[in-house]
Formats: sequence, C-alpha cells, structure tokens
Amino acid sequence: AAQETCELAEDDTPERESLLPYDRWTNEASRLVILRALQFAAAEGLPGDHHFYITFRTDHPGVVMPERVRAKYPEEITIVLQHQFRNLVVDEAGERFSVTLDFGGVPAQLGVPFEAVSTFVDPAVQVGLRCEVEMEEAQPEAPPEAQPEGRPEPPRLQIVTEPEPPSGEAEVVSLDAFRRRTPPKE
Repeated sequence: AAQETCELAEDDTPERESLLPYDRWTNEASRLVILRALQFAAAEGLPGDHHFYITFRTDHPGVVMPERVRAKYPEEITIVLQHQFRNLVVDEAGERFSVTLDFGGVPAQLGVPFEAVSTFVDPAVQVGLRCEVEMEEAQPEAPPEAQPEGRPEPPRLQIVTEPEPPSGEAEVVSLDAFRRRTPPKE
C-alpha cells in the first residue's frame, strides 16, 4: 500500500513572520489526529501491536486526576495505552478524553483536555506528534454561594471507576528509540 507523507518545505531563506497562523493550524491538525486515534481505540480497541504513549501537562487547567497521582507528577506525565487501560471515553465536543489506568495497582481516572497533550507516539508504526501547550493562569473557582443568581454551575467531569483485576504483568518500554539522536561526528 502506498503511504503518503506531508512535510513542511525547508530552505535557506531567512525566516519571515507569517501573516497566517500555521503554528496554530498545525497544532489543531495534530490534535485532530490524536482525537481520531483515541476515538478508534475507544470504539474498536487497539489492533495488532498499536499502542499509544501520550504525554500531557498535569498542571494544565482542566486536567482531572487524583491528588496522589498529581503529587507524584506535578507538571507532566506520560501514560501508555496498551493492555491495562479501561473506560476510554473521547468527548469530541468537550475537546477532552478520559481513561482509567492503574497507578501502583490502584485504579485512577484521568480527564485530559486535548490542549494539555504535548506528545503522542504510536511506536508500532513510528508515528509521533508534538503539540505546543499553552498554559493559562488557573482562575480560582468561586465558592458556590458566590455564583451569580441564574448562572448555572460549570459542568464537572464525573469520575466513575470499576476496578478490574490486572491482566498480566505491565511492560516497561523505553522511549529511547523515538528520541532524536545527533549522528556521530566523523
């Protein structure tokens, strides 16, 4: 099967500031690919050797995770979706996904906005995407009594976990194969 690739053209001309938001469009396109891959995995499972490494900012507004996990990973975490994940739900309209993973044998539900994702890798086919993550200042939430009358509460992610017994030993995989290496100098 023929495989098409799309690469940005590079040349030696000096960089000019673009009047078109290519960086934003590239981020949006990458996040759409991630969304589609997760939608497929949620609906069909992961075929063959496909599995995903997803790195996201844990300190990004909108990330939902147990405090014990956030304390261990205060800024960033890489999760692996391969054999031992459950309850993968992709909310396209809400621009987020949620999944249940085990941390130290204890299930934890994570809710992740796509804007928090910085890298996505499928090592089975050597696909890797990198996204820029814009960090906004988290606005402190007003206590319920301070909410203006008639203004509905913002929606909250409902965390539902159903512990399942692990299905075998977890596999530790190195990401070294996907890191850029500088060629040795001759």
